[in-house]
Amino acid sequence: MAQQHTRPRRRALATMALAVLMAAGWSGAQAASDWPEKPLRVIVPYTPGGATDTVTRVVMEKLSTRLKQTIIIENRPGANSNVGAAAAARAEPDGYTFLSILPAYVINAHLYDLTYSQESLVPVVHMADLPLFLFVSKDLPVNSLQELVDYGHAHPDKLTYASSGTGSSAHLTGAELALRAKLKMTHVAYKGSAPILTDLLAGRVSMVFDPVLVPMQYVKENRLKALAFTGKTRWATAADVPTLEEAGMPGFVTASWVGLLAPRGTDPAIVNRMATEISAIVKEDDVKQKFMDVGFLPAGGTPAAFDALMRADSSRYARIIKDAGITVN
Repeated sequence: MAQQHTRPRRRALATMALAVLMAAGWSGAQAASDWPEKPLRVIVPYTPGGATDTVTRVVMEKLSTRLKQTIIIENRPGANSNVGAAAAARAEPDGYTFLSILPAYVINAHLYDLTYSQESLVPVVHMADLPLFLFVSKDLPVNSLQELVDYGHAHPDKLTYASSGTGSSAHLTGAELALRAKLKMTHVAYKGSAPILTDLLAGRVSMVFDPVLVPMQYVKENRLKALAFTGKTRWATAADVPTLEEAGMPGFVTASWVGLLAPRGTDPAIVNRMATEISAIVKEDDVKQKFMDVGFLPAGGTPAAFDALMRADSSRYARIIKDAGITVN
């Protein structure tokens, strides 16, 4: 008899539990459908006017119109993007905070003791790629990648390459070139792009991997040389510059990129909505033109695809850092 009384009670409790779960599911769906009800915040872990900031502002201006909501860009530079990333990692996963990143984000895990866990952030969407050109000083007696390699072998310790900081994409791309070509090159870290260009024009540094925007005008004036391009195919407005693969480095295809993350726990419906909207935005003709003007290529895609890119680049950069013996002083 006791067992007969227990069964109805268990059924009643199960029914109540199911009702609670259904209510929770309904409220979550309701929250996603009402989103966004207030302004969104996108943290850019760099100063205004840089590559990440530029792409983010172009995309978010369009997204604001689509979502009918204000989007606030919050610049939080410092520690090779770690300051801004830490702020995003600690934010509430309510669908109103996002983080715009460069490859430095995945590189940092191999160079720094982070003050936050990268597991606290999840991928949203890959917004754009930024392939690089190999620019060299006009005083360097080379006119092709092979001549540069030959010169480096004949003059050990004479070649230097610049970047905007240890662990940047330009730094690790230069390190990868040195590893592949078995060159001994000295890395020179600068604070920003302007002093790099000044020293490159003056011949105080041999080369830099950099986007097309600023240095290419000096190539046209015969004040710099462009020897190769890191993309899979040649850049439309610099079609005379071969890719690294064409210049003799099979499989050497790489690019910096800009993508968006969200705090872990953000409603997947919101994450997918952001990915869908932004993927459509970067395919718009005016956005593609704005990207092209500053050296970017539109990307887009799913959170899973961006996750795969981040993991692949993390593995590749980890190998370069280990093989080149790169550390942060």
